[in-house]
Amino acid sequence: MTKVYNVGVEATLEVISGKWKPVIMCDLHDGAMRTGELRRAIPSISQKVLTEQLRELERDGVITRTVYNEMPPRVEYALTEHGMTLSGLLQQICRWGEADVQRRSDNGEHVLIRHFGDDAPSREELLG
Repeated sequence: MTKVYNVGVEATLEVISGKWKPVIMCDLHDGAMRTGELRRAIPSISQKVLTEQLRELERDGVITRTVYNEMPPRVEYALTEHGMTLSGLLQQICRWGEADVQRRSDNGEHVLIRHFGDDAPSREELLG
């Protein structure tokens, strides 16, 4: 059976849709990461959802999963060449989001972007 898309954006969204997939791909842009590193980079994601999103991205050929024969076992995730082709799109989405957060902040809304490793307060500190 042939799958038919009305426009190309449907095909793209089928691969990158979901709250966490674009975030995972952005985190993997600079290199491979282990599951624990991804969890620390995305503190709001549950282990179950992270595992599901990683499996879907791997199924779609966007990331690779490498298991190292070590004790304890080590697993790393990285973008594939195909996944790297989404980098420009994700960077544009990121820049748009940063500009929108700045606009909202300028309009008096209490909002910020907390980059992993930045000095911005943690989610726990913000929620008190």
